[in-house]
Amino acid sequence: MPVDLKIDWASHKAAKFACENWHYSKSIPVGKLVKVGAWENGKFIGVVLFGRGANNNMLKPFGLKADEGCELVRIALTSHYSPVSKILSIALKFLRKQSPKLKLVVSYSDCDQDHHGGIYQATNWIYDGKHNTGSMGAFIIKGKKTHPKSVHSMGIKQNIDAVRKHLDPNATVFYTKGKHRYLMPLNKKIAKQLQCRMQPYPKRVESVESDTPAIQAGEGGATPTSTLQ
Repeated sequence: MPVDLKIDWASHKAAKFACENWHYSKSIPVGKLVKVGAWENGKFIGVVLFGRGANNNMLKPFGLKADEGCELVRIALTSHYSPVSKILSIALKFLRKQSPKLKLVVSYSDCDQDHHGGIYQATNWIYDGKHNTGSMGAFIIKGKKTHPKSVHSMGIKQNIDAVRKHLDPNATVFYTKGKHRYLMPLNKKIAKQLQCRMQPYPKRVESVESDTPAIQAGEGGATPTSTLQ
């Protein structure tokens, strides 16, 4: 069946719907986002979202200022025919046009979800290794995994005692298996600087991640969105 793929800006409402229904996190990230939507034959199939990310120090290892890079925070797709790599590549072009001063996009594949980064490997991202193994990844609050940044946004300190006092007396800490970090340089100078960080791609484990049509890539009416800078 011929597929007419359209990529355009997505509304916050559309992005929220896609994240809550088609991404394993069941949530849309907080903060300013660049929201790129995808449609096949006129049907909305999901979004690619870019944002500041949860780590305020994310860009420091690369010698960049906070406004010189961003994180690919969601690829949230329902069943579709177009390769995820194609959707992501076009979304990156939208990001470049929207925020021309950006130099780098960082993204993570969640080892807790058995992701290895197949989408990023298919689109030639630089693999920068596995990070944060054994660190506190989230709080389990009333049975739901909640990021510390979300706790902070509620005005509550990011520690288990404060969470138990204000949100859930039975809350626990979730310790992560770590995340694979991938880098997409947006200009030649940064690309050259990052070559020394390149490591061999990790191999696939049993995963929902794929570059073929899928319910959920597992890794995030159209209106323009704000730039990231």
